[in-house]
Amino acid sequence: MGASEEEMTVLLRTRGMLPASTVREKLLDLDDIESVLDCAPLVGFERGYLTQEIFDAMLDIWSVRNTTEKTPQSPILDTKAKQAVPELGRTIAPMKAPEPLDIKFRNNLPDWNTSDFSENASDAPSDILVHYDITGNSITEGKMADITSCFSDRLQSIRKMIIQNSRLPRTPTEISRLHAESSRYQGYENKAVAIGLVNEPRYTKNGHLMWNLEDETGELTCLLTKRKGDDRDRAHEQILEAGLMPDDVLGVSGTFSQTGDMFYVDDLHFPMKASHQKVSAEHGVSVAFLSDIHVGSKTFLEAQWHKMVRWFHTDPLAKTIKYLILSGDCVDGVGIYPGQDSELSIPDLFGQYAEFARLLELLPEWVECVMLPGNHDAVRPAEPQPTFEKDIQQDYNTTTFVGNPCDFSLHGVRLLSYHGKSIDDFVAGLRTVTYADPVEAMRQMLRRRHLAPQWGGKTPLSPEPEDGLVIREVPDIFVTGHVHGHACIDFKGTTLICSSTWQDQTSYQRMLGFQPKPCMLTIVNLKSHATTAIPFA
Repeated sequence: MGASEEEMTVLLRTRGMLPASTVREKLLDLDDIESVLDCAPLVGFERGYLTQEIFDAMLDIWSVRNTTEKTPQSPILDTKAKQAVPELGRTIAPMKAPEPLDIKFRNNLPDWNTSDFSENASDAPSDILVHYDITGNSITEGKMADITSCFSDRLQSIRKMIIQNSRLPRTPTEISRLHAESSRYQGYENKAVAIGLVNEPRYTKNGHLMWNLEDETGELTCLLTKRKGDDRDRAHEQILEAGLMPDDVLGVSGTFSQTGDMFYVDDLHFPMKASHQKVSAEHGVSVAFLSDIHVGSKTFLEAQWHKMVRWFHTDPLAKTIKYLILSGDCVDGVGIYPGQDSELSIPDLFGQYAEFARLLELLPEWVECVMLPGNHDAVRPAEPQPTFEKDIQQDYNTTTFVGNPCDFSLHGVRLLSYHGKSIDDFVAGLRTVTYADPVEAMRQMLRRRHLAPQWGGKTPLSPEPEDGLVIREVPDIFVTGHVHGHACIDFKGTTLICSSTWQDQTSYQRMLGFQPKPCMLTIVNLKSHATTAIPFA
C-alpha cells in the first residue's frame, strides 16, 4: 500500500518540495514514493514547486530504472500498474535528463552579461557584518530628556557633515550670537552662517519659503525668496518647488534685514556629499531584494512565488545570488487596520510567520536571507524597530534577523536597508515626492542624511539618546520598500532600490487608484555593481 497523506506531507517537506494539486493525488497512489522522488535530481529538480511536467519526467526515469533492474512492478497502484513497460536492452550511454522548463518573462527580460555576474554563490563564504542595529540597544524611557538628547545628537551629527561636505562661506555661528551682532551682517558684504533644525516651514502669499531655524542657543526666522531674471538660481528653485521637512537639519548663509528680525537666505547647505565611490567586493556574488510579501493576505501572489522558486533552482543567474534582503512586511499581520480580518487567508499571526518560513525553505540552500521588520510586523511600531522575537525566529533557517533600519556590509559592500514608513511623511511634506516616484523620497533622505526627520508625523519615532535614523555613513546600496513600487537607479554613486511587493492590488489601493508593481526581483552584483530585475507577474 502507498503512504498516508500525513506521511507523504512529511516526506515532501523534508525534501523541500511543494506539489501541485494534480501531482498530490497521483503521489497518494504511489507504492514507493521515495524511489520516485529520488529521481528528481536527474530531471534538474531539487526543491520547490513540483509541477505535473516535472513529476511525469521523474516517473519516466523511475520506470526506466525499474525496468533495467528487472523489477517489473510499477509505482502506481491503480493507473500505472496496468500499463506495459517495454523491455530495454543493454544501456549503451546514460539517458539524458529532460531540460528544465522554460519560464517566459515579460518583454523577454532579463538582460544580463555573464561577466557582470561572475561567481556562483556556493563558491563564496558568508560575509555579513552589522554596523548598526537597535536590537538589544534601545535604552529610551520616552521622557523629555530622551527627546532632547535625540535631537541634540541629530543636530551635532549632521552639523559636522554640513561643515565637512558643504562649501560654507565662513564658519557657522551660534544663532544667539548672530542676533546680538545682526548689524554686522546687513548688506551683501558680510554674510552670516548658521546651522540648525527647521521649524514650521510655510509659504508666503507670494510663493516665498519661510521657516524658523533653531539651534541650542536660539531661533532665527529665515526667508528664501523667489528670484527673477539674472538672479534666478536653479538650486533655489528646486528647494522652493519641493519645500522643507519639519525637523530637517540644514545650514543657511545670508544677511539680516534692517530691523534684524528677518534673515534673508542666499544659500542653503545640506549634509550630502557631492559624490560617493562604491566599494567593490572581492567575490562576484549577487544580492537580491524583496519587500512587502504580505503572507497571510488573500492578495498574496502565491503562484508567482512558486514561479520564482522554480527560477531560483534552474536559472544560471539565480546561482550567483548568495543573499536575499527582505525589507519588512513579510506577513500581513493582524489588527493592523480596521476590517483587516475579512482580507486575511491566515488569521493567526504565528501561522503567517510559519507559512512564510515554509515558503523560504523552498529556496535553494545557497541563498541566505536577511530579514527586517516593517509596520505590519509583530514588533514595536516606533522606529528604529528591534528585530523579531525568538519565538518567531525559531521556524527559520539560514536567516539573519536584524532591526529596521539596519546598516550592514556584505563582503565589504555597505548596505542600508530601511522598510520606508517615513516615505509617507515625505509625500505629505515635500511637493515633489509622490507615491508614483518613491525614489525621490530616498534621494531626499540621502540629501538630509536622515531617514525620518519629522517628529509627530505619520511615522512613530523612538527618542533614543543617539538618533538611530541619522545616515552616518553613505551606503553603496540603499534599499526601501513599503510603497509597493519598484525602481533601481544610481544617485551620486549610491544604488537606490525600491523593493517590489509580492501582493496584488488591495481594496484600499483600488479605492485610491494606486496600481502596485508586484513580483519584481531586483538583483545587484557585489563586485561589478551591475543590476537587473526579473519579473514574475
